[in-house]
Amino acid sequence: MSKVNQLQLQKSLNLVNYPIHKKDLIKYAEESGIDEKILRAFKHLPFKHYQTPIDLLQALRESNNLE
Repeated sequence: MSKVNQLQLQKSLNLVNYPIHKKDLIKYAEESGIDEKILRAFKHLPFKHYQTPIDLLQALRESNNLE
């Protein structure tokens, strides 16, 4: 799987309102036209609520989807 660039991801998440559930995060990404690599990374996250951008980044690191 292609890895997501963390800097690009952080820029993409500036407007996300936390906490956010995975399904809402994916919906946001699809509606906002976020990069396809980021969308794929979101789809591999566990189904849960992410309280902060740091929580989300940590989950992405744990799933090995960040460069």
